[in-house]
Amino acid sequence: MYSPTPDDWRDANRARWDERVPIHVASDFYDLDAFRSGRDALRAFELAEVGDVTGRTLLHLQCHIGMDTLSWARHGARQVVGLDFSEPAVETARSLADELGLGPDRAAFVTADVYDAPSAVPDSAYDIVYTGLGALNWLPDIDRWAETAASLVAPGGFLYLAEFHPLTDTMDAKTGSVVTDDYFSRDAWVDETPGTYADFDAPTVHNRSVEWQHPVGRVVTALAAAGLRIEFLHEHDSSLFQRFDALERHADGHYRYPAGRPRIPLMYSIKASRPAEPGR
Repeated sequence: MYSPTPDDWRDANRARWDERVPIHVASDFYDLDAFRSGRDALRAFELAEVGDVTGRTLLHLQCHIGMDTLSWARHGARQVVGLDFSEPAVETARSLADELGLGPDRAAFVTADVYDAPSAVPDSAYDIVYTGLGALNWLPDIDRWAETAASLVAPGGFLYLAEFHPLTDTMDAKTGSVVTDDYFSRDAWVDETPGTYADFDAPTVHNRSVEWQHPVGRVVTALAAAGLRIEFLHEHDSSLFQRFDALERHADGHYRYPAGRPRIPLMYSIKASRPAEPGR
């Protein structure tokens, strides 16, 4: 249900994520054995849009257990830093880095709230600030997020965001063809669904979550207001999970509407850059 932002939103969300870390580690969804053996956790469109990261520094905000973060290191980033507010998630990410032979000089992880990132991460600015899918919905203040993220982009660097499209949160869950909720709502969404997207049947105790919907226009405007130049906004017709019953799984593992049926955007991505300093 929608409601004003409850005072315990951060504690409730952290307890939920802390509990789900071991479930995710053991799940087929994340398939850590395959990841350890070399499977890439990043999506093809992210790799194409971000481009070559060789020799660059990268900060991953809200990194969860670090698979995407470490995948960027595998693609040649000189140093990656992952930040998450869940200590169990960060501990898992550090263990994965050790298993992959990536020491702290190549892959470091810190526990902190994303809004506190500037004082928590080891460097003041990064060539690339990256935020992966399923992150913004956990944050109440998109303007503060944009200001925080933008402050960590080095001159000549950029922020890259890949996210689930908020339009999908307004559609009926079965067909994805009827609008049932307000796209522009600023209220918090409080849910108490047990389990997790990685294992819907997993027994869980900390089920209360507090989330927010951020229309794409607000996200773009917040980044521009924070001093970044919008390079592109791309909308994608696929999702990483079966958001609606009508979606079909394709060979690339993504879910799409059946051929011939009208589509809506299911994910989107943004690249926003900071101009290089004069003379460089």
